[in-house]
Amino acid sequence: MSVTLRRLQSRASPANEALDEPLSAGEREAMICAASEKLEELLDILRIDHRNDPNTRGTPVRVAKMFVNELMRGRAVAPPSLTDFENRLVYQGMIVTGPIEVRSTCAHHLMPIRGEAFIGVLPSATGKVLGLSKYDRVVDHFASRLQTQEELVQQIGEFLWQNTNPRGLAVRISAAHMCRMQRGVRAGNGRMVTSAYFGALSEEPALKDEFLRECVTLDGSSR
Repeated sequence: MSVTLRRLQSRASPANEALDEPLSAGEREAMICAASEKLEELLDILRIDHRNDPNTRGTPVRVAKMFVNELMRGRAVAPPSLTDFENRLVYQGMIVTGPIEVRSTCAHHLMPIRGEAFIGVLPSATGKVLGLSKYDRVVDHFASRLQTQEELVQQIGEFLWQNTNPRGLAVRISAAHMCRMQRGVRAGNGRMVTSAYFGALSEEPALKDEFLRECVTLDGSSR
């Protein structure tokens, strides 16, 4: 076993948490190579001829690249940098953005989670306002891991709360889970909603109601 691979294995962490430090390009490539070998073994066990079948030839390395570089990218790279702007006119009203597309992977069955996120912010009078596109990048970063929706909404909220210091913050995710629709009960429809509230938005019911009303408005206007 190579030194790089041993170092990768020694840095294992929970599926939806970042590794101790971002992986280098060489470490990501080593992870892809090792994972593709294991996927070859899995297909062999399932009696799938990935060596001669043109449909599955090359599938192990494609899947390994997908997991490392896409589905679990958020574990191996640093969080996005946050661009903020001076709150020059001391705006203290609520800012709500969404729907932000959520593409994630269920940690229980490795099946897709697809949905939308809404983020509400009460800027601080002395703080700064975050550039809108950064909310999309933060959602994408934490969704690019093996996730549960309950923990995903909390991770997004805690990151924004700690790094932007608003007066209040709310995150809401509505999503469909393929582990429920594609297997098991095979539910044709049905979504799950999770929310996380911080600061004034967790303490004042009127503000929470305002946020939820804006979520409904934004969700309706996107259809």
